[in-house]
Amino acid sequence: MEQTFFIAILTISLAGFAFSCYRRLSLVSVGRGEYRFDRPLDRLKEMLIYAVGQKRVVSRPFGLNHGIIFWAFLVLSLANLEFLVSGIFPAVSFTLLPAPLHDALLFLFDICSLATLMAVAIAALRRTVNPPFNGARSFEAYCILAVIATLMLAYFGLNGVRIAQGMLPATSATPLSNLVAAFIKTILPTAKLETAGSVFWWAHAVVLLGFMNFLPYSKHMHILTATPNVFLRNMDKCNTQERETFLEGNSFGVATVERLSWKDLLDSFSCTECGRCQQSCPAASTGKLLNPREMIHAIKENLLENGAVMKKLSGDIEAEGHTSLIGSGNRGKMKEAALWSCTSCGACMEVCPVFIEHLPKIVKMRRHLVQMDARFPDELLNLFENMEQRSNPWGMAPSERSKWSSQLDLRLFEVGSTEYLLFVGCSGAFDARNKQVSVALTRVLDAAGVSYGVLGKEEKCCGDSVRRLGNEYLFDKMAKETVQQFLSKGVTKVITQCPHCFTTLKNDYRQYGLELEVTHHSELINDLIKAGKLQPAASAKFGRVVFHDSCYLGRHNEVYEAPRDVLRAATGREVLEMGRTRENAFCCGAGGGRMWLEEHEGTPINCNRVQEALAQQPETVCVSCPFCMTMFEDGIKEVPGSTTQVRDIAEVVALSLQPAFLPLSTS
Repeated sequence: MEQTFFIAILTISLAGFAFSCYRRLSLVSVGRGEYRFDRPLDRLKEMLIYAVGQKRVVSRPFGLNHGIIFWAFLVLSLANLEFLVSGIFPAVSFTLLPAPLHDALLFLFDICSLATLMAVAIAALRRTVNPPFNGARSFEAYCILAVIATLMLAYFGLNGVRIAQGMLPATSATPLSNLVAAFIKTILPTAKLETAGSVFWWAHAVVLLGFMNFLPYSKHMHILTATPNVFLRNMDKCNTQERETFLEGNSFGVATVERLSWKDLLDSFSCTECGRCQQSCPAASTGKLLNPREMIHAIKENLLENGAVMKKLSGDIEAEGHTSLIGSGNRGKMKEAALWSCTSCGACMEVCPVFIEHLPKIVKMRRHLVQMDARFPDELLNLFENMEQRSNPWGMAPSERSKWSSQLDLRLFEVGSTEYLLFVGCSGAFDARNKQVSVALTRVLDAAGVSYGVLGKEEKCCGDSVRRLGNEYLFDKMAKETVQQFLSKGVTKVITQCPHCFTTLKNDYRQYGLELEVTHHSELINDLIKAGKLQPAASAKFGRVVFHDSCYLGRHNEVYEAPRDVLRAATGREVLEMGRTRENAFCCGAGGGRMWLEEHEGTPINCNRVQEALAQQPETVCVSCPFCMTMFEDGIKEVPGSTTQVRDIAEVVALSLQPAFLPLSTS
């Protein structure tokens, strides 16, 4: 009778689970097409490393605890499978296996069950005492922990009763179950053991089947989706944006979930809500509206609310106002101000254990606001006009672009006679402080005998900021002009001091058919030092030097060691590191077009980073990006009495080569 009843509820549970999974996951199909099946062997390898191996999870504090629960879940899946099968066919169990293999499995199940119990207790304690984010103490979170703990206790209880009844031998293969069996014998008479066994068995069955059916409706849906989401990850760095086709009648950007790709929607079902993205996000951690975790959650809520209708109507949704992702900030809607808070630093994607791609989604929504609704912060109106009319953010006359080098003996780039194009960038050409970096860099290149030339007043802005701000139409126009210019002049090798120019010329322009060898000045200077073409004096006059990683040089393009090697050679001492460094570095606050926007909420990002730098008590903060230079100089001005200098690595090298280079005139 019990067996028949179990088969009935198991059948209903499996059918309900399959229906729930289909109902939810089929909503992903409302998203746009995207190919994510290339390089299958590489994808499999990455999945084994990051999903099964939990590489990103265990690399962070407390991650090992989650890793233990996950790995134990994999092992105990065998025990649960046996439990369900033997419920239907009692004669079928692991006891049919050879004794050594059976004992090994029992031992594994005992150890993993205990490890899971301990990990669950630690997780509950941590969530109570020191939650990873506000709202982490949710009923659902505690409920799931309680369910997992109940499954483990029921397992030990059932095994303990079986050992007490003599149905299982009390061997060294079940050390913990033996203890439970001994305890049960002390509190229960033999006549009650069968009833106790039945209670533990049904408790395990009901909780297991109930948990299975709860999964699709909880954040623990990631148990099902995280592993395939890692397999389907972007195999390259998310350091460029998708191109758009500008044809009459096309819509641009994303305001509703069906405009996202199916992978974007799968991301929303894969979020573990661990909170690592918001902890790393410079906007969220300085009190801005943007919270990458909540953004992914909003996409899921919006999909759940509107996906079924969109699926039925095949995306033909007229009432966009009701289905929009961008709006009040209520359930399923992002506030506009949150979207403009993103610095595009990529920290959220770097720490996500399941490789959710936050940044491309934000840029897609910015594109909708800019290109479809013409809704963007007022400060950007002048920026867009200046970029369109004069190809620089300040609206300076193009003839002013080469004035920084008026007293230098620079040559224009000529194909066949110059090896490198020195792409100065807008900051290096127009910003008073960064013009000094441009001069220093030319001094260094001259000292090493590098063959280079410039475009002078013909140089145009690369368009980094307008693309990250969502003005893809303008970027498309600017990119096409520069690509055509480079092709006509025969440019193949570029040096630049700006990581934003570096990544745009190197990564974005590939979409326009331009393959360049782009070198950041830190890489070239490092190569020149190693080749003996530059011999810095290892000057100690810079004092204690702390280095700040530019997001677009480091995290987006993985250039970490070159600037540090340069500083070691130029100062003769080890570089000081901030607490958040390399791939975990904190943004200066200027990326993603934030250089041209005021911060109206929370505390300034640059001040947060400056305080972190000054905690190392440096005489010099060294940067390798003109945006970082501006943000650090502005931030240090806010610190009363601070005498810390901010220098680019090119300035440090130039000053350590020849004292005669002082001062670095830019007039």
